[in-house]
Amino acid sequence: MAERSPDLSPKNPDWWRQAVIYQVYPRSFADADGDGLGDLRGITQRLDHLAGLGVDAVWLSPFYPSELADGGYDVADHRDVDPRLGTLDDFDALVGEAHRLGLKVVVDIVPNHTSHQHPWFQEALRAAPGSPARERYVFRPGRGPHGELPPTDWQSVFGGSAWKRTPDGEWYLHLFAPEQPDLNWDNEDVRADLRTTLRFWSDRGVDGFRVDVAHGLAKDLAEPLRDIGNIGATGEESLPLVPPGSHPYWDRDEVHEIYRDWRKVLDAYSPPRTAVAEAWVPGPRRALYARPDELGQAFNFEYLETRWDADELRRVITDELATARAAGATATWVLSNHDVVRHASRLMLPPGTDPAAWLLSGGSAPAIDPGAGLRRARAATLLMLALPGSSYLYQGEELGLPEVADLPTEVLQDPIWEQTGHVRKGRDGCRVPLPWTADGPSYGFGPGGAWLPQPSSFAAYAVEAQTGAEGSTLELYRTALRLRRKLLEGEELTWTPDAPAGVLDFTRSEGWRCVTNLGDGPVRLPLGEVLLTSSPIDGRTLPPDTTVWLA
Repeated sequence: MAERSPDLSPKNPDWWRQAVIYQVYPRSFADADGDGLGDLRGITQRLDHLAGLGVDAVWLSPFYPSELADGGYDVADHRDVDPRLGTLDDFDALVGEAHRLGLKVVVDIVPNHTSHQHPWFQEALRAAPGSPARERYVFRPGRGPHGELPPTDWQSVFGGSAWKRTPDGEWYLHLFAPEQPDLNWDNEDVRADLRTTLRFWSDRGVDGFRVDVAHGLAKDLAEPLRDIGNIGATGEESLPLVPPGSHPYWDRDEVHEIYRDWRKVLDAYSPPRTAVAEAWVPGPRRALYARPDELGQAFNFEYLETRWDADELRRVITDELATARAAGATATWVLSNHDVVRHASRLMLPPGTDPAAWLLSGGSAPAIDPGAGLRRARAATLLMLALPGSSYLYQGEELGLPEVADLPTEVLQDPIWEQTGHVRKGRDGCRVPLPWTADGPSYGFGPGGAWLPQPSSFAAYAVEAQTGAEGSTLELYRTALRLRRKLLEGEELTWTPDAPAGVLDFTRSEGWRCVTNLGDGPVRLPLGEVLLTSSPIDGRTLPPDTTVWLA
């Protein structure tokens, strides 16, 4: 088999098409100054871990000034660094070190809303109704005899009304937390400011952008504003129930003109800056965001949400490859991120289990066998890394970390907990700071403890404990990424027509073959040289919850 490597050189404009991107949640990655909160210098000091892992790029979740009403996605200044996380000089040093190690840098941008502490919003609160300052956001008078009712029935993603009343009686829109007022993308000040933000970070050497809530920018603000009625609390799950592009605030057709404007800015750089959309919309609509004249790529969340079932996964994989091909993009694959239960736990939940209810039970209903969960997670990872396109990894998954489902309620930070009246615990369980060493007050995260408590079980998952350990999850990831780089070629796969029930079996170009047993019993392994297995195998027998790469 010929060994070829993808071109990830600095001048290759297509480096992202087959890349592996590692998501860093800065406050939970590494803490250099000892205040219990991860920071930019901590990330820089640990970049050698990512280079040694074999990823191609690091994606930084928000590190901007924020009061952390929503984990950093409430941004008070889109062109600065939160002082608790460092300075712009620290950011420049991080980018420089990443590039020295051969890593691209992608940053999160949050264009749908700002923090309520943003200077624009503070100016708007001081200004009169109808003023230019208020036109940058979505302010409206209330309904009812005295304006005491919200302007519409629109609901926040985090629970409750999406409107909050100001002291002068007007209401402002917040599709997320009240501390996150939505911007008005019909306003030219807003559009110009975002173009400035794209140039600001691109000029500092950033290679690409992950666009938060990419499907939410355009809104139907024609008067009178219309209710959504009984089509879903947040609207996202109701998108298939309304004509495409017509929802009042999700996935409107007008949003694509915004991204065509951005693409002109991104293409002014050499190589062009990349972008990937976080767009929770059905596949055919998601492809629009990935067109070459828009963002170029969009996250495939159907794959993340698909249960551990061969037929369902095959359908989702086939559909995503076709969707990406139609858009002129490549597929994206992801198993975990900062918003969902870690896949070492999630993939073990019985069909029909509500992850929010499972978290509320502290992970006890149902109880999950960590060993079985890790085995399935490792199989899922090798399957994902064999697929054509780019793979996004979430920090700590290379250690096999499970969800910390039993966090005491008194330590929870996610606004979902309070906004849902203590019905949903939120996302803190996947954001617990990483273990780097097998001992110490924060398992090497930092000298001053960690902002969320780490369970004692983290000692066995630590980077130090797994490095060089035969069969460890960390070494599996390192080996898989090294092999993937050698084997990767082409953007297609061919399904094996006679695969047994419960088995996913496909080949890539040059004869690289991936076989995953998702069934309940062992199956006979096809002929071929075994390159890598997610778990030990016995001769030519492939056990359940196991993936093998063959040549």
